[in-house]
Amino acid sequence: MRQVGFWEAFRFWLRLGFINFGGPTGQIAVMHHELVERRRWISNERFLHALSYSMLLPGPEATQLATYIGWLLHRTAGGLVAGVFFVLPAVFIMLGLSWLYAVHGEIFWVAAIFYGLRAGVIAIVAAAVLRIGGRALRTPAMLVIAAAAFVALFAFQVPFPAIVIGAGLVGLAGGRWRPQMFGAAPPDTVFSLKDAPVIRDDLPPPEHTRPSARRAVLTLAVSLAVWWIPLMAVAVWRGADDALTREALFFSKAALVTFGGAYAVLVYFAQAAVQQYGWLTPGEMLDGLGLAESTPGPLIMVTQFVGFLGAFRHPGGLDPVLAGTLGALVTVWATFVPSFLFIFLGAPYVERLRGNVTLGTALAAITAAVVGVILNLALWFGLHTLFATVRETAVLGMTLPVPRLSTLDRAALLLAVAAFAALWRFRVGIVPVVLGSAVVGLLVRLVRS
Repeated sequence: MRQVGFWEAFRFWLRLGFINFGGPTGQIAVMHHELVERRRWISNERFLHALSYSMLLPGPEATQLATYIGWLLHRTAGGLVAGVFFVLPAVFIMLGLSWLYAVHGEIFWVAAIFYGLRAGVIAIVAAAVLRIGGRALRTPAMLVIAAAAFVALFAFQVPFPAIVIGAGLVGLAGGRWRPQMFGAAPPDTVFSLKDAPVIRDDLPPPEHTRPSARRAVLTLAVSLAVWWIPLMAVAVWRGADDALTREALFFSKAALVTFGGAYAVLVYFAQAAVQQYGWLTPGEMLDGLGLAESTPGPLIMVTQFVGFLGAFRHPGGLDPVLAGTLGALVTVWATFVPSFLFIFLGAPYVERLRGNVTLGTALAAITAAVVGVILNLALWFGLHTLFATVRETAVLGMTLPVPRLSTLDRAALLLAVAAFAALWRFRVGIVPVVLGSAVVGLLVRLVRS
């Protein structure tokens, strides 16, 4: 039976940390392409099962998905490597950009590169919709769920948690009364030796995926200690009113309540950072979002930008750059460490329930809704990237984003189309597309200037 070596996986997770552009939608697309289609490390059904659970959790779903798959492959060490390296390159990149923004305030060349990356990301996300949708939407009922999720988000701004809960309830009911409507995926039982995925449905579960009370208690105790001891040390050192302590507490709380993906929680972060704490201005929050959207790593890395500026502006007697650096690190720790707890504690129980028909239809319905969510985010991202002006317009009780056609960026559109053709038609890899988009974006901005 084919196996994936730990160091082979290590090299992949390290590489992924530098190419996972596009926020959660683009990152899910990259992982699906690399792990399901190209490397055959995990079957499509197991990938979607892990994705459905990750979407139910608070926090960065793409990071949690990577951690889950790393854990399936190589136990706790594999999950740690996958999750850490999914984020680590972005930590250093965003730290450098935050320093550049705060100290120098001049990022033309960065913006020029990101201009091209945004167009490339549109192509990556579009490919994600087609790939994941083609595999997940097997029946008319699944298509209806995906379409309903898209309309609810795009036209009515229904909260993401409500969509997930609604889809899950529909799936639970369907699993009890009409499971055939949800088109349970046929197990990957017939493969050539070369094409068989390493993690598939017809094999007995590995020993490390079987839950136990002792393992759960140990996981909870160790994770809570790793999460809180460094943050409490910061609080004791700096005092309750210091910006570093406030960031540690606020982002730890946010890690537990920020359901709905990055876009759904950005409003929550912006309101607190701008209005409650005064760490930065609304315009700076948008700049941070632009940096996070265009750099590798989770979109929620915008919190690191917030943490840097918040402590940089309120250093409390420290050197501002040192305070900003500490603020960025505290924020990253508080934001991402809980994700490992959620996976290591909950994934064994989710794996145990994988053969349950009712749970399977519920997760299948959630996955269908996720396709609608990805389509919504792809369209939202495309509109705001390709058009300089997008206005919210009320129509028949709906609120629709309507672009001003005269503000279309034709160069960005052409670049996005070319990147999509390279990915979809000519099967060019993600890395060449990302690098090529960055170079073209820089050239376009230089010509325009």
